[in-house]
Amino acid sequence: MKVLYTTSECWPFAKTGGLGDVAYALPKALKKEGVDVRVILPKYSTIPNYLKEKLKEVAIFNVNVGWRNQYCGLYEMELDGVKFYFIDNEFYFRREGELAYLYGYGDDAERFTFFSNAVLEAIGRLDFYPDVIHINDWHTGMIPLILKEKYSQLEKYRGIKTIYTIHNLQYQGVFSNDALGNVLDLPYKYLENGDVEYYGGVSFMKSGIVFSDKVTTVSPTYVNEIQTGFYGEKLDGLLRCNQHKLQGILNGIDYDLNNPKTDKNIFVNYDADSVDKKVKNKLELQKILGLKQDANIPLVGIVSRLVSQKGFDLISYIMPEIMREDLQLVVLGTGEHQYQSMFNYYNAHSPEKVSARITFDSALAQQIYAASDIFLMPSLFEPCGIGQMLAMRYGTLPIVRETGGLKDTVTPYNRYTGEGNGFSFANYNAHEMLFCLQGALRLYKEDKKAWLKLVDNAMRTDNSWNKSAKAYIQTYKDIIN
Repeated sequence: MKVLYTTSECWPFAKTGGLGDVAYALPKALKKEGVDVRVILPKYSTIPNYLKEKLKEVAIFNVNVGWRNQYCGLYEMELDGVKFYFIDNEFYFRREGELAYLYGYGDDAERFTFFSNAVLEAIGRLDFYPDVIHINDWHTGMIPLILKEKYSQLEKYRGIKTIYTIHNLQYQGVFSNDALGNVLDLPYKYLENGDVEYYGGVSFMKSGIVFSDKVTTVSPTYVNEIQTGFYGEKLDGLLRCNQHKLQGILNGIDYDLNNPKTDKNIFVNYDADSVDKKVKNKLELQKILGLKQDANIPLVGIVSRLVSQKGFDLISYIMPEIMREDLQLVVLGTGEHQYQSMFNYYNAHSPEKVSARITFDSALAQQIYAASDIFLMPSLFEPCGIGQMLAMRYGTLPIVRETGGLKDTVTPYNRYTGEGNGFSFANYNAHEMLFCLQGALRLYKEDKKAWLKLVDNAMRTDNSWNKSAKAYIQTYKDIIN
C-alpha cells in the first residue's frame, strides 16, 4: 500500500500545534506496519539549518496558480525510516523576521493553492503514484477537488483515493469567492452549487469534506460532537449529510520521543516500576522555578496555548479559590493577553505558589510533565488533545472536561473500584472544575495508596500510535476496495 501524507506542518521541520506532531508520528507508525508512506510539506525558510543541509534536489518544474506560472523545487530526505518531500518556492514559503509564522498572511489562499497544485504535479516527477493521498486540515482541503477536476483523466491518477483528516474544525480556510477563479482556476459551478461556498466565500475545508472519499477526525467523541450546532462551527449540517464517510480515529503520542525512562530533558529518569523517582523531578523543578521545595505539596501543571478554547476562562473565574488551596501551580504557554496577564499577576503576587512562564520551551514542557502531580486541561472543546496523554505517560494525573479526545482517553477515578487514570467533570462550569480539583487534592493527601494505583494505571495506559495506525490502514483498505 502506497500513501502520500500531505501536511502543512511536521515536526521537527515546522510545527505550530498538534498537526505537526501527528504528521511526524503517524507516518512513522504506518511505516512500521509495512505501509510505503511518504510525507510532503512546504519547504519553509524556518526549517532548522541542520535539517536543510540534508535535503537533496529531486526536480524543478513550474506550477500554475490561476493565471500565474510559478517556479517549484522538489527536495527530499529520509528521517526515522520515512521519506520526506519538500515543496520549495521562496515567494510563498520564505517569511522572515519576528512574525515568520506558518500561517496568517493575506495570501494564504494563494500559498496553499500553490502547495496543493505542486503536490499533485510532484507525484508524476517522483514516479510515486499513491493508492491514497492523506490530506490534513484546510491547507490541503482543495486537493481532492483539484485531483477530480484536473487529473482524473490521466490514467496514473485515476485510481488515487483521498482521505481528509480534520484536526480542528474551528480553522476552515475561508476566503473571498474571487479565489475560485483568480487563484484556484476552478469552474464557478462549484461555488454556485454550494460544494465549496461558505456564506458567500470559498471554504477549503468544506471542499475537503465534500470531495474526499473518507473524512476522519482525531477522536471518536469529536466526530459525534461536530455534527451538532454547538461544536459544528456552522458545518454541522454538511457533516450530518456526509455522515456515511465520517470516522473518528484517536490520535496517539510518540512513545520513543516521550518516554520518562529515556527522556534527556527531565532531571531524573523513571518508569512505572520506579515511579518513586518521579518526586526528584518535582523537587528539582521547584528549586529552578523558585517555588518552595516540598515533596508533599501537590504540584499542578499547565502546558498549553493560553486561549479560551482551553478553558482558561474557567480557571480565571475561580483563580482566587484555587489560590486558597494547598498547592503549587506551574504554567507554560503563550496566547491571549488576558490569560497571560492573569498568570503573570499571580506569579508576581504569590511567587511561592505560582510560577508562570509565558513562552514556549519544549524542554521545560517535558520537565513539567515529569514533575507535576496533576495536569489541568479543562477545555471547552478538544478534538483530541495531546497534553493529557503526555501527562499520563509521565505519571501525572490529568483533570479534564469530558469533551472530544479528553473523554476518550481519560477514565475518571472510581472511588469504589479504584479504576481510572485521571479525573474529569462533565459541564463547562468553573465550580464543577474546582470541585473536581479539590477531590483530586484530597485523594493525593489522604490516600497515597489509591493515588499511586491511579498513577500506575495512567502510566500503563496505551496511548501509542500502534492501535491508531492499524485503524488508519483499515480505513485506507476500505476506500481502495
